[in-house]
Amino acid sequence: MAGRSKGRVPVLRRIGATPGAMRARAVASPNYRDGQFRSHEPTQWVAAPEGEGLGHPAVAAYRARAQGRPRGTIPLVRPVWPEVAAGLAVTWLGHASTLVEVDGHRFLLDPVFSDRVSPSGVVGPRRLHPVPCVVADLPPLDAVVISHDHYDHLDEPTVLELERSHPPRYVVPVGVDLHLETWGVPAERITALDWREETRVGDVVLTCTEARHFSGRGFVRNQTLWAGWALRGPRHAVYFAGDSGPTHRFEEIGRDLGPFDLTILPIGAYSDHWPDIHLNPAQAIGAHVDVNRGDATTSRLLPVHWATFNLAMHWWSEPIRWARRCAEEYAVTLLTPRPGGRVTLTGGTSRADDTLDQDAWWEPCAAPEDRD
Repeated sequence: MAGRSKGRVPVLRRIGATPGAMRARAVASPNYRDGQFRSHEPTQWVAAPEGEGLGHPAVAAYRARAQGRPRGTIPLVRPVWPEVAAGLAVTWLGHASTLVEVDGHRFLLDPVFSDRVSPSGVVGPRRLHPVPCVVADLPPLDAVVISHDHYDHLDEPTVLELERSHPPRYVVPVGVDLHLETWGVPAERITALDWREETRVGDVVLTCTEARHFSGRGFVRNQTLWAGWALRGPRHAVYFAGDSGPTHRFEEIGRDLGPFDLTILPIGAYSDHWPDIHLNPAQAIGAHVDVNRGDATTSRLLPVHWATFNLAMHWWSEPIRWARRCAEEYAVTLLTPRPGGRVTLTGGTSRADDTLDQDAWWEPCAAPEDRD
């Protein structure tokens, strides 16, 4: 089971491809300039806000680490999938890891089943809840889709488990294919795309979309591309943002590829220290509206990238509580399953496999200081 493995994996192997190999692959991309991939808008870290007195963001994160942990046990659902994939359904497996069903096809997004998101098995951010299932329990997959190469989105032990139990097709941004090949995935099962390139998996067209973020698994940054993904089948469409900061590209994605029946957007790990690289909940609600061409009344939003790992300085339950307030203001329908919860979406309605999945399950887990 990848989620609680005690095995020791060599750090260099977990890091993946060498910088030289990645650069050789990257230079052909129009989005690779002056020695690195670049977002369309500047993407940078900033110093501590004036008067905060915390110094470097890493120091601030260390001092605030207790805020990012729940005070109670996070409730889980053990997922059960039907033999045949639905027209439209989604299972949240924790953090950004999601299994989406689109017109009878299954796509596993950013799967991370390891105990830590780190090149090391003994240090680094550790899970705040167990994985809802093991990799071997996943249903047959049409493809695994990766947004970028950060450890909380691309996990070498999980890839090895997938290779043992499922050997799937992978659809990834340019350069991430080299990490997979380094870990033994045959190149013929990997499709690597640049922004706005597309591929077809069965009846579903996958389009690689722009994002405002960065990449890197070692000391070298931005030698692989980061991306979101639009998945459009004959009847349903899904948008997965991966990791992104606020960007005008959301409007363009909506204009060119939207609207979507379901969006999967990150709402956690935001900070004033890094405003360009992660959306906060209000920005995520705005992105949902943008990719749906200004009308989100018939779409559903699954908030991800919160609850599972402590990666920022906000309170553990702050992202979902803030997102719920913003969703009410803009008449956006949120899906809020517990980790492992599956929601079927048909005819403009949502049906959770477990009726408790739509309750505010996080409130009993929240610290008293983080409640209204």
